Amino acid sequence: MTNGLAGAPFRVGTGVDVHAYAAAGSDRLLMLGCLEWPGERGTEGHSDGDVAAHAACNALLSAGALGDLGSVFGTDRPEMAGASGVQMLQHVRSLLTGAEWQIGNVAVQLVGQRPRVGPRRQEMEAAMSAALAGASVSVSAATSDGLGFTGRGEGLAAIATALVHRP
Repeated sequence: MTNGLAGAPFRVGTGVDVHAYAAAGSDRLLMLGCLEWPGERGTEGHSDGDVAAHAACNALLSAGALGDLGSVFGTDRPEMAGASGVQMLQHVRSLLTGAEWQIGNVAVQLVGQRPRVGPRRQEMEAAMSAALAGASVSVSAATSDGLGFTGRGEGLAAIATALVHRP
């Protein structure tokens, strides 16, 4: 059964991901936007906890009507334990290619008090783009004005939008 959009030349998807920070004193590294963030508190997760990469994966999977993070990389798959955001983005790109979609662009908005994204924004965009074979990636950030779990510094969230098209 198709959803009526299978033949559409363009599709848009939205993705969200959330991870709690690791316990204080944990040696877990923060992975964000396919980069290591030395000196920042890491996030918990079955994989590397990279909310930016995971939200981008969810958006791309949604755009391609290929499922979601849980159906593709579920926690019931031990081989995915510790998987990097780079590996996950590369796998999603291969799924899209197999379904005859090309990535138009991905936009990711991070929500959290830390880390400060601005100084490494271009580096994050380049790293995520490289994982997606050169697809255009933009990254922005918001603090949530101290509200909610991200505002209280309990974790990070990311929202992403992706556009895919037929070659």
